[in-house]
Amino acid sequence: MTEFPFLNALVYTAAGVLAFLAAFALAVRLAPLDFWRQIVEERNVAAAILAAGVALALGWIVAATLH
Repeated sequence: MTEFPFLNALVYTAAGVLAFLAAFALAVRLAPLDFWRQIVEERNVAAAILAAGVALALGWIVAATLH
């Protein structure tokens, strides 16, 4: 990219965060239930664990891709 390692790190970090947010938003949209209502209003622990698992998996995929 550039000869400045710090700038490269910032660019790749921004790309990774944006890719993660887009993928997580897509996963939440495609889910057959309303995650936020289940987690906040109905206090559904299983839905919270599922959302956390999706977030962790997507984060690992993005990190491996950008590494």
